[in-house]
This record gives sequence, C-alpha cells and structure tokens, in this order.
Amino acid sequence: MDPADPQVPRFAERPTEPVVRDALVLGAAPLAAAGVFGMLGWTAVAWVCLGLVFFVASFFRNPRREIPGDERTVVAPADGIVSQVGEIETAEGAKALRIGIFLSVFDVHVNRMPLAGRVLAIERTGSRFLAAFNPRAEHENVRCTLSLEGVDGVRFQVSQITGLVARRIVCHPQVGEWVERGARFGLIRFGSRTDVVLPLGSEVLVKRGQRVHGGSSVLARLGEAA
Repeated sequence: MDPADPQVPRFAERPTEPVVRDALVLGAAPLAAAGVFGMLGWTAVAWVCLGLVFFVASFFRNPRREIPGDERTVVAPADGIVSQVGEIETAEGAKALRIGIFLSVFDVHVNRMPLAGRVLAIERTGSRFLAAFNPRAEHENVRCTLSLEGVDGVRFQVSQITGLVARRIVCHPQVGEWVERGARFGLIRFGSRTDVVLPLGSEVLVKRGQRVHGGSSVLARLGEAA
C-alpha cells in the first residue's frame, strides 16, 4: 500500500475542536435549568445543574497530542487503563495480538488511529450494552470494527466497543480512505472500550493496569516480519 498514491482518498481528521460539539447539545438543558433554578433562589439545585454542565464539557474534551515514534510505532487509540494484552484467534482462524483499553466516564473519549492505514472494511456488530466486566460483553455488545492495511501491507484492526453506559459510537472514516497515525477519527459516548488487533510478532510495550493516553502513549512496535 503506497500512501503517497494520489488515487487514495485521504481522511480529514475529526473531531478537532477543543470540546466536541456534542457537549453543546447535551450541556444546553442543564445550563438552562441552572439559570432557572438560580433565579428561583434554589441555589443548591442550580449548582448541581452547573456540575452536570462541567461534567459534559469535561467528558467531551478533545486535547491536542504530540504523536511519538515512526510509522511502525503503535500509539494508544484512546485514554484509559490497559485491560487486555494477549494472543487471540480472529474470526478467520488466524492468531493475532490484542491490546484492549477500558475508558471510564472521566477519560477523554475521542479515538485516535494507532497506525496509519487504508480502511478496508467497517463492520458494526452486537446488540447489547453489558458492563465491561461481564465476559459476554466482548462478544455481544454493540461495536464498530475498522480493518485497515498499513505501510508494507500490514493488516490491523481497531474496535470501538460500547459498555453499560455507552450508547453511541461515532466513526467518521469511510472504506478506501487513508487515515494517518494518531489522527482523531471518532468517539464513544459515556464509558467504553477500544481494542487494537496487531500481527503476531509485534513488541508489546505496555502491561495490564497501565494508564495510557490516546495518540501520545506507545502501546507496541511492529516486528520486522509484520
């Protein structure tokens, strides 16, 4: 795959605003309520509403990040705690390496691309919204999986997975588009998990329980055979 090929459409990174626009919609009601309760003299209730406004703005924050390393450096696709590191069997029966990141409601929920690549497929599956600690969640929860091909033909996947609170997955790229490493490409509302599936032979540089930051933390490095 040659990323310099002018025939390959380029994905325009988004969202890029400091606070994702969803915050304006979801924060409008509690902000208005705070104003009404304040005028009525219900100060305590007004402060609770303002707290909700602050929470919504914090949840949808979208900080800029410095992307480290080179084209074989795998960066974190999300902020959160590394919850899964290990070998899995893909749907095709092949072996692969998976690194999963759990996001709490207090983490940044904008997702970033771990490696540069062209989107080969986008698959939406699942129908449940089970808690992340439920073993069935991995297979039954609503998810969006992007399959990509990077430089030198390396194949990898990124999965956005809902949780008990998360109810909406936003994924902007289209099949055929080239997405740069570290580019912001979507988000999951209110708690979730994001997985990266890499070729075997990749060098894992994180461990379970470690906190990572999307785009700026290094998860792994592709092996030379990948």
